[in-house]
Amino acid sequence: MAGHERWRAMPTLKNHGISDELVRKLREANENLVVTSLRAQDLQDQAQAVVQRQTEFLSMLAHELRNPLAPISMAADILEKISGADPQLPRIQQIIARQVGHMKRLLDDLLDASRVSSGKITLKKCHLLLADVVQSAAEISQPMLDSHNQELTINLPHQPVVIDGDATRLSQVFSNLLINASKYSPQGKSISLSVCHSADGQVAVAIKDQGVGIEPEVQAYIFDLFTQAPRTLDRSEGGLGIGLSMVRALVELHGGSVRVHSEGLGHGSDFTVLLPLAAKSDPPETDRAERAEQAVPAAPARSCRILIIEDNVDANETLNFCLSAEGHAVASAFDGPTGLAMARQGDFDVVMCDIGLPGMDGYEVLRHLRASGVQPVPHCIAMTGYDSQDHRARADNAGFDTYLVKPVPLETLQKILAKICPVASSG
Repeated sequence: MAGHERWRAMPTLKNHGISDELVRKLREANENLVVTSLRAQDLQDQAQAVVQRQTEFLSMLAHELRNPLAPISMAADILEKISGADPQLPRIQQIIARQVGHMKRLLDDLLDASRVSSGKITLKKCHLLLADVVQSAAEISQPMLDSHNQELTINLPHQPVVIDGDATRLSQVFSNLLINASKYSPQGKSISLSVCHSADGQVAVAIKDQGVGIEPEVQAYIFDLFTQAPRTLDRSEGGLGIGLSMVRALVELHGGSVRVHSEGLGHGSDFTVLLPLAAKSDPPETDRAERAEQAVPAAPARSCRILIIEDNVDANETLNFCLSAEGHAVASAFDGPTGLAMARQGDFDVVMCDIGLPGMDGYEVLRHLRASGVQPVPHCIAMTGYDSQDHRARADNAGFDTYLVKPVPLETLQKILAKICPVASSG
């Protein structure tokens, strides 16, 4: 109604000495404003659609790449167990394991970059001891440092430093920076990580290397997505140019900032992360107990009756081989309907089920299995290449007890099976 009143009032403008030409221009300007607003909304909708398609594509890409990584990872575990058969096998097994780990990190970085761009990363914050976060990052980075024969020196303040943050994501920040420092430093060089209090209630974490350095013009955009410093054509330490972009995104989500300084090529690099100190209220949580538990070798499990539902033949067979070698009774199915029929008829302790299956996906398999009232109810493990909150929520709703993303280390499975099928205590 207001719009009609505005247009009806236009002719009266002539009574105030305003010409018809000016009225026409005002109407044209109003029409152009409406058209421009509609175009802007259309462009925004198109951009959101592009981001959605990109996220879906990257999720599918990660799934398709994780599927072949799973049997390769399991095969490496098998090689480790039979390494005494040939003196060269341990070296071959270590090469395969390192490359599988490298591929997994690349996939994780790619998906994290997609989550950042679409605003889907959420933090689980609590009060943390910075020393614990640094220690975790150092442990993650150690294999890369060892492969380059490099020494990491860590300097921490005498008094504990407490921050408010997500332990996993902050560990990712500092491990990314340490791995990056190792990657661009020569063999045998040292890398340092120093922590000190900064101004304005912040703490500064500086990581310095003696590597190739960064040219001044590159430093201005080194944290941009898919940006890398110039390197030789051999790309011996390749990457996607995602790690530093993820570092900046995660640090900013914590209310901090990150900067880089280098005197140029051949003079090393200095990355500094600034994070706000936690308010002095709740005591800090520590993950030392959790990390100590993870360091304990997997307890033995009694023989479990296990059903594997996996359409990738290599993944199915290698997993079957590994679990059978551990003394478990293992059966295999290669599609959803067959797996469901076997699960209904069999007396299984554990069902390990892929999500993307022919004939019936893993969600449907679990829903039908739960609805069938089969007894005893098996512990159902989703083993999939999909890694998103949406897929995890759907798996939980379908009735999965555990959600694992491929490739799954054999040690992880051993620990889970030890809890499901514990060895009976004597007496």
